[in-house]
Amino acid sequence: MSNNLVTVAYIAAIVLFILSLGGLSNQETAKRGNLYGIIGMALAIGATAFSAGVSNYTALIAVIVPGVVIGAFLASRVEMTEMPELVAVLHSFVGLAAVLVGIGNYLQPESGLVGAEETIHMIEIYVGVFIGAVTFTGSVVAFGKLKAIISSKPLTLPGRHLLNMGLLIGTVALGFVFMGAEGNAGLPALLGMCGLAGLLGMHLVAAIGGADMPVVISMLNSYSGWAAAAAGFMLSNDLLIVTGALVGSSGAILSIIMCQAMNRSFISVILGGFGQGAKSSGGSTAPGGSATSITVEETVELLNDASSVIITPGYGMAVAQAQHAVADITKILRDRGTTVRFGIHPVAGRLPGHMNVLLAEANVPYDIVLEMDEINEDFADTDVVLVIGANDTVNPSALDDPASPIAGMPVLEVWKAANVIVMKRSLSVGYAGVDNPLFYKDNSQMLFGDAKANVSAILAEMQKTAKILAMAGA
Repeated sequence: MSNNLVTVAYIAAIVLFILSLGGLSNQETAKRGNLYGIIGMALAIGATAFSAGVSNYTALIAVIVPGVVIGAFLASRVEMTEMPELVAVLHSFVGLAAVLVGIGNYLQPESGLVGAEETIHMIEIYVGVFIGAVTFTGSVVAFGKLKAIISSKPLTLPGRHLLNMGLLIGTVALGFVFMGAEGNAGLPALLGMCGLAGLLGMHLVAAIGGADMPVVISMLNSYSGWAAAAAGFMLSNDLLIVTGALVGSSGAILSIIMCQAMNRSFISVILGGFGQGAKSSGGSTAPGGSATSITVEETVELLNDASSVIITPGYGMAVAQAQHAVADITKILRDRGTTVRFGIHPVAGRLPGHMNVLLAEANVPYDIVLEMDEINEDFADTDVVLVIGANDTVNPSALDDPASPIAGMPVLEVWKAANVIVMKRSLSVGYAGVDNPLFYKDNSQMLFGDAKANVSAILAEMQKTAKILAMAGA
């Protein structure tokens, strides 16, 4: 394939990637956006594979085919609840690829570059390996936190900011050694920097608390994009540069948007430590009073009598995989004429849009799934709010308690409704490690137990009631 044809294919792929991002910004067009991305990537891989610079197709096929098989197998087995972990792992692969490309590019035979061009190329390699190493180790730690292999609590080492600064200073110092080395003599400095960058990535993410994990995921997405762009500069590949810049900038913008939704600065999230001072309630009482429990039957009675219901899901719904039963309950209520809507907090779950994805999987209509800003004013006119596995995103202390670690964070103001039913296993704190006074308010009642078991029991009772009413009507 001629270079001109490869360039045309790359331009087409870039356009498709841009259309993909545009499609993914809306639920109704997300499938089309995914399709654009798939076609664009297939076109990009095909054009690269058949370009004039590629001749060893045996080696190419030997790495592509196993990758496709392994990727397809793993993706087909991943539950929707495990998507955050999968995303974190994929980010780590991009970072590792950038590291390997950089080291391989440095060790390749004479490039023919001299003077300023050679200097720029060496900087590209150094920066690319740095970003890749930070992305790789940071993503591995994020995976561990999401998988509960590593504690979700922030790792707040004494002098942690000085440690980060020291690692950055060491990186810069090794950079001067690397740039001043002749031939491949700079490899020890490059590998040393890679080690420092890896430690920096691990420490940065380890210091970030569980409540900030959605921001961390989008942040790592940005890192992976810049790592890909750096690899593009090293390989002189325009498609990688543009695609990496698209991913990097969109991830950064998303991170900033999510930080604004939490009323926190991006820098404060990156520096970590959020939630470290929180204390667990550890029991059934708190300064706000005592929690009141409710049964499945009483919950069904409240739902049957309600004219308006808002459901606010959280990560607990994802873990219990209760979204399909929730969708069935929603259908029964709507068929009766009850107004049912969903209130979604921007950081509910473990990655951006996590709850939206789960509800879409369960075929919940898009038009009744509303963002926090769209629905917060309606809670005061709502009969029943059903909180399913959410905690930090419905915590009134964010607004009422200036001393709370989450003070100032916008939340779903569910306590303004006539009745609030909170479905949780216990009165334990949420992922941010902060007590929730909602559990002890006079209009709140706790339905303890596994979310899926309780939602299924509610569904069974409502189906029973629906049959009785149908028989009475007949």
